[in-house]
Amino acid sequence: MAESFSKKENFKKKIQKQKEKAMRREERKESNDKGKDLSDMIMYVDAYGQLTSTPPDKSKNTDIDINSIRLGAAPIEAEDPVKSGVITFLSEKGYGFITQGNSQDTIFFHTNNCTEMVKKGNKVSYEVEKSPKGLVAVNIKVEK
Repeated sequence: MAESFSKKENFKKKIQKQKEKAMRREERKESNDKGKDLSDMIMYVDAYGQLTSTPPDKSKNTDIDINSIRLGAAPIEAEDPVKSGVITFLSEKGYGFITQGNSQDTIFFHTNNCTEMVKKGNKVSYEVEKSPKGLVAVNIKVEK
């Protein structure tokens, strides 16, 4: 039986795919990374944190005192328990908010925790305590 045109084209495509596959196989064999020397695979980190293939210069190394290295977490510095701020809101119902001087954080307070009468805009000093609903200012005194 005679071969049709489509059979001939399919056969040509099949042979072309085999040739391409053989070429890819040869390329993989030529660019094989396996079996390289260890020195070819090593990378170094320079003083700026960049990877380089050349080893660092030993003359530029600086000695670091081992005792100057602090291990573990940094110690927590004790904050001053007395903070200062300005009363930005005061309700007739007896509560208000104090804005801290160094940030825009607000802290709730109740007039029962005030040692003196306070007004909106007064500069006050206070201590912070935790309550079930969050931070609360206590021992509120007007600064002069």
